Amino acid sequence: MKQRIFSGIQPSGKMHIGNYLGAIKNWIKLQNEFESIFCVVDLHAITIPQDPEELKKKTLEVAKIYLAAGIDPKKSAIFIQSHVPEHTELTWILNTIARIGELKKMTQFTEKSGIQLNDEDLKNRYVLKKKLRGEVIERKILSRDEYIEYIVDKTDVGLFDYPVLMAADILLYKTQFVPVGKDQSPHLEVTREIARIFNHRFGQTFSEPQPYFMAHSYIPSLTGEGKMSKSKQGSYINLVDSLKVIQNKLAKVPTDIGKGKKVPNKGGVAVLLSLIDLFEGAERRKYYEGLYLNEGIQYKSLKQELAAAIYKELKPIQEKRKYYEERPELVAEILEQGRKYASKIARQTILEVKQKMGIMRNF
Repeated sequence: MKQRIFSGIQPSGKMHIGNYLGAIKNWIKLQNEFESIFCVVDLHAITIPQDPEELKKKTLEVAKIYLAAGIDPKKSAIFIQSHVPEHTELTWILNTIARIGELKKMTQFTEKSGIQLNDEDLKNRYVLKKKLRGEVIERKILSRDEYIEYIVDKTDVGLFDYPVLMAADILLYKTQFVPVGKDQSPHLEVTREIARIFNHRFGQTFSEPQPYFMAHSYIPSLTGEGKMSKSKQGSYINLVDSLKVIQNKLAKVPTDIGKGKKVPNKGGVAVLLSLIDLFEGAERRKYYEGLYLNEGIQYKSLKQELAAAIYKELKPIQEKRKYYEERPELVAEILEQGRKYASKIARQTILEVKQKMGIMRNF
């Protein structure tokens, strides 16, 4: 039997080429090697405020992109996370063994809660200001740990508990491998630790899922700073962008004079070279690196060429997405088939977990 993989993407915004190159394009290859389960993780999306109608639309949009990009429902189960209630049931069960200290360290929590753990200017000291009618009436210097506790007290439980839901997603299907980028390894390690604790207390139940590191899991932002992200305006190219829109977005990527003694490894020029590598190949990147070190690059022509290459890869996805857009009943049928497949596995896991913990329907 094939080993099993599980993964999913949040419906928290428009899908961009970072999602495609860093995740979906890898999944398309993996579905030929593994028993593959891919879902739209809408329960993760609601850890931050969502407009209900928009969430519905975005959830279906992610499913349509999965299909349009090449996830084959004959090879993979595709479903909506919240349609399989065992995800939340196992989350509660795992909450009883998860450790608060580990959850405090998770990137999802520290970034979205506002904790700035690497602020060197404050030298690991944080100023809490108490205001009255706009005036500061009290200042208190907090240690790093005190500051974390202060933020924890103000944070929604769902955001804090995000890694346990992720662990439940993975363990529910007795997953052997999880496609991840290196920046996601800490979350997977929490899952592995929870599996170890459960197995130690209640007997061997879960295998410890292994990371399957994906190619191109880190796609740089068009701004030249950090990772391409839905939350960073101007940082991404959407999978549904037209050629004109792509051209306009690339035109805004910051560049230099086009020539130097060393090819930049950060900033806008590095982003352009990275995208050329991804969409046109290593040889074309080497060509432009050679130009940079010698006669110089004309960025206008480079950006136009790159825009055409990106659109060439996206156009078939956009056309197939339109096909599914016009056939909502087909999308619903595929998602229902995936839900049934996932539910069968999930129910078996929950039954085993409950029996081992002494949670029984019949005595």
